[in-house]
Amino acid sequence: MTTSTSLDRAVDRLENAVASGIACPPVRDLVGSDDITAAYRVQSELIARRLRRGAARAGRKIGLTNPVVQRQLGVGQPDFGVLLDDMAVPDGGVVPTGRLLQPKVEGEVAFRLAADLDGELDQATDRTAVTRAHAAVEIVDSRNDGWDIRIADTVADNASSGLFVVSEHAVPLEAVEPVDVKMTLDLNGQVVSSGAGNACLGDPLLALEWLAHTAAEFGDPPRAGEIVLSGALGPMVEVHPGDRVRVEISGLGAVSVAFGNDQG
Repeated sequence: MTTSTSLDRAVDRLENAVASGIACPPVRDLVGSDDITAAYRVQSELIARRLRRGAARAGRKIGLTNPVVQRQLGVGQPDFGVLLDDMAVPDGGVVPTGRLLQPKVEGEVAFRLAADLDGELDQATDRTAVTRAHAAVEIVDSRNDGWDIRIADTVADNASSGLFVVSEHAVPLEAVEPVDVKMTLDLNGQVVSSGAGNACLGDPLLALEWLAHTAAEFGDPPRAGEIVLSGALGPMVEVHPGDRVRVEISGLGAVSVAFGNDQG
């Protein structure tokens, strides 16, 4: 049985990895390999501590929506994490050296919510929950050493969240079909990842439905005004200091971010 003490130890382990800049052993020894409820309790406490230190909630991210990414990480089901305002990087911005431990990037469709997602969504109603869509880069990270994760490890670690970049260009949802979009991810001038909307749980809007149902089960649904990163459209790509990333998504435009070199 997972105890409150073991959950607190998992939270402390993950926080210490961030503070020290040194990745930690996976937390499944404390929460269990597949105890998702316990893992979300760890995630919730991690976020609560950051909120008490002054961060503000900005939205949600949906993770592990793409079969290719699931195979890359060896985890076969989606999860979600919380986005905070201090995780946002402006379009065209630079991530400082040392901000993250083991970063990778993904190209995604981001949705801005028009309404709380605290009820049942379906294909007939989910469009009304979105005001607009954006191209986005999710910069994922893991506090677990070597990305050695199972489902409970990544859930506890805020779904392996790091930072996120949302394009300043917004498109009304009626002007784009998320399931049909095509994505290319350019690293230092070379396309290294590509994909399509239908690789994200079949449709980024279906991923949004999944989030609405699942987050509601945990009593903390997404809220109006928040941003939702709907999940990777193609394989994730490792990045290093000095790298430059540009994601282009058909119908949504482009978004970019750079990573500071070792000299800052």
